[in-house]
Amino acid sequence: MNEITIEKPDQTQLEKMGVFSWPVWEKEASTFSWHYGEKETCYILEGKVTVESKDGKAVEINQGDLVIFSAGLGCVWKISQKIIKHYNFG
Repeated sequence: MNEITIEKPDQTQLEKMGVFSWPVWEKEASTFSWHYGEKETCYILEGKVTVESKDGKAVEINQGDLVIFSAGLGCVWKISQKIIKHYNFG
């Protein structure tokens, strides 16, 4: 199933998941296509992006969001404010 799930975790949840030890990825305002070969979980430290899946569903992702992208998801990222995120695959 090609889904994007967004949660608003608290500090305790983030620490239990080990989010702050995950690698960091940054990207300036831009638009690009992406395909998730495996599940990705990420925590948005800064920025704003709209992610539109191939079926036309769009979600807005903001600072403080914990996002799970399912394996097999094809989408377009439309970054309106520079994104900085922690991420983890699998």
